[in-house]
Amino acid sequence: MPSRPNHKPGAERATFKPDVIETYPVATDGTLLDFLIAAMPQRKRTNVKELLKHSQVAVNNVPQTRHDTLLHSGDVVKVNLVREFRQFYHRRLQMVYEDDDIIVVNKGYGLLSMGTDRIKDGTAYSILREYVKWSNPANKLFIVHRLDRDTSGLMMFAKTARAKDEMQHNWNNMVLNRQYLAVVEGVPEEKEGTIRSYLTENSRHEVYSTPNAREGQPAVTRYKTIKSRNGKSLLAVELDTGRKNQIRVHLKELGHPISGDRRYGGSPNSIHRLALHAQTLRFIHPTTRVEMNFTTPVPASFLALLK
Repeated sequence: MPSRPNHKPGAERATFKPDVIETYPVATDGTLLDFLIAAMPQRKRTNVKELLKHSQVAVNNVPQTRHDTLLHSGDVVKVNLVREFRQFYHRRLQMVYEDDDIIVVNKGYGLLSMGTDRIKDGTAYSILREYVKWSNPANKLFIVHRLDRDTSGLMMFAKTARAKDEMQHNWNNMVLNRQYLAVVEGVPEEKEGTIRSYLTENSRHEVYSTPNAREGQPAVTRYKTIKSRNGKSLLAVELDTGRKNQIRVHLKELGHPISGDRRYGGSPNSIHRLALHAQTLRFIHPTTRVEMNFTTPVPASFLALLK
């Protein structure tokens, strides 16, 4: 008598079906439905409409469902014959750019960049990892650099090990500019300047400066005052080095801790967060070698602190 399988009917894992994507470059201006009908003469008009209805058509990697979406010369239309294109959405993580090699996101404050011994899920890494594996379970995601949990702003992830290695092994040459915005307490006596020290860490994981080069790692922070009001100042801060908590420590030692940074001498504020934001990320693409430049607006809550 044949043995029965020891799992419930219907519990079998669905076999993964890879996407089948057709790509059509746009040569002349027009509407999406007319373009698709002309580009796919083998398909009936009703079939083309069904593809649109179920978000299986994307223009420049953005899913579209409207028949009258305007196309322009140079656009690229992709059609997924297997399933819908997934459009990334998360209330604390905004997709800024994606290609076959990298992802750039705008991370919200309070969101961990990656997991810890106690927290594995709900991090920027785990959210994006789930997203890339949706299209293919074999896809991978790699962390290139991190932001502190309470720092918001631009972060980069790699979708291939080669892209990760290219960025991390050549970081100082590949990354052309990283600018942060910080609202600090008080008004710096010098409107702009450079802070240099050696940073080390104590047993409580607090970072601090030491004069001994053998005890710490060199750290260089440049700042410029953008605006001062009501006993606070908005600074543009650039990093020559990327040490843990570098900006927070250096601004504290300058005598102007970041607003909301209670760990490093700041006072609680009305926006209930650390007023530090990674605004600009400019780098050389690890594969194409094209210069990439991303920037975000000044957070509205930072401006509210200065009102």
